[in-house]
Amino acid sequence: MTLKSRLLGLAFAAADALVEVNDRGKICFALGAGPTAGQSTASWIGRPFVDLLSFSSREAVMAALQALTDGARSLPLEILADCGDGRVRRALFRAFILPDLAPAVSCALTWQGEPFVLETLEARPLTDAEGFMALAREGLNGKAGAALQRLAMAFIEVQGLGVADDAASERAAARIGARLQAASHDGVSAGRLTPGRYALIKEAGDGRDLEAEVREAGLAEGLTLTSRASEAAMGSDSLCALRAMRFAIEGCLRDNNTQPELSFADSLSRTLKDADRFRGIVRDREFALFYQPIVDLKTRAVHHFEALARFGQSGGPASAIRMAEELALIESFDLAVAEKIVHRLRQPGSGLLKIAINVSGASLANDAYVSALLRMTASEPDNRRRLIVEVTETAALADIAAANRRLSALRDAGIRVCIDDFGAGSAAFDYLRGLSVDAVKIDGAFVRDIGGDARTRTLIGHLVDLCGSLGMTTIAEMIETEDAAPALQDLGVDYGQGWLFGRAEAEPVTTGPVSPRARRQGVIEAWG
Repeated sequence: MTLKSRLLGLAFAAADALVEVNDRGKICFALGAGPTAGQSTASWIGRPFVDLLSFSSREAVMAALQALTDGARSLPLEILADCGDGRVRRALFRAFILPDLAPAVSCALTWQGEPFVLETLEARPLTDAEGFMALAREGLNGKAGAALQRLAMAFIEVQGLGVADDAASERAAARIGARLQAASHDGVSAGRLTPGRYALIKEAGDGRDLEAEVREAGLAEGLTLTSRASEAAMGSDSLCALRAMRFAIEGCLRDNNTQPELSFADSLSRTLKDADRFRGIVRDREFALFYQPIVDLKTRAVHHFEALARFGQSGGPASAIRMAEELALIESFDLAVAEKIVHRLRQPGSGLLKIAINVSGASLANDAYVSALLRMTASEPDNRRRLIVEVTETAALADIAAANRRLSALRDAGIRVCIDDFGAGSAAFDYLRGLSVDAVKIDGAFVRDIGGDARTRTLIGHLVDLCGSLGMTTIAEMIETEDAAPALQDLGVDYGQGWLFGRAEAEPVTTGPVSPRARRQGVIEAWG
């Protein structure tokens, strides 16, 4: 028996599987039992070592490997191994370099527990605030009802990271992340929110010493770290409370409070109260609609109005709408707005009114909104030609093809469709390509720069040409100066909206301010 075989056997005696990883990160030797019955470790040879690991464990393991020197051993790491069949398995990972085998690294894996399916979606490693928020938004949907009552949000403030060399601090940070993920309720629900703050979702009764986990992770990299852990309960038995919890996490991250557990608890309580209040407002229709004119830039005649919601003394609806989208309350609100507008179109003297209403991307995630709007207008189909639905370009349309089918049903019935806020989000041309619409509304951020930015003028000009070739009209929003209006008209933009032509009013106002370029006023044009 060679020395190599004896050393391998000695290492393997304390592990279930042993692999050697070469200096290119690939497995050059494997021996022992795989994470599932019947899985041969021989099949690992030639594969990148990281392929054996779940996303959440890769960074910590690779940091441990890179930190090793000849003859050194890593501290045990609790990791998740990828079983290759949609499941993961907990394992204790240790790495060491044997002088005769250097630069190859020997890795020992000891399986713990049985393979299982993660309750959360593990699409990426959770090592920053964005990743943690992605988990909070997406991964906790399965934790509703009584199960949610057993969870808590823990925050860990760490002092000492960054005072040593950056490499050691980053390795320690990766170790902390891996340990906290192992301590979380599902093995992945932990993340680094800021350079010195971590958070995890844990079982409420778990008494694990998180501060000790941080200290040990620091010592493994030669750092003396101190930390403070705090906890806030998440208990509730409603799906809305689950969504409110995610909303509260976002507020906690945004505020960067020195006592995050209090910030989280206050935000959660406030969000739940705001949600109840919003439900009541929608149920009792205790919101108002104001109407802002959209004019033909050539004639300054009013073409149609956009209906804008107002909530009592709070005025603008931005924060309320954002909360409603986060808490899955927006569909009922969008339908309530549509109901009010359909009723307004039926009132005496409204025969010439044409009104645009906004719809959230969430309301287009199923057929309910479109079906309800078509039912509302079924008895008076002519009124459908007086409606336009604006879909914000920043809306989260997870399935553009499905949304297009629903919007096409509206267009087939005579209701026009517009992409709102075009250019404000990252999916601009995906929407333009995937949605069959009648109009595009150019985001006000571009319009504000029309006077002094030649690149903006060029961009708008090309967009107008593109929309024209696709049979779409264009609307520019947030036009506030007389200089901007003719500049946009010269670029070929069809319609304009903004304070220059009128603010939102409780009743539609068809007359606008006197303009030297206006030829007619007080006229409502046909759709054309």
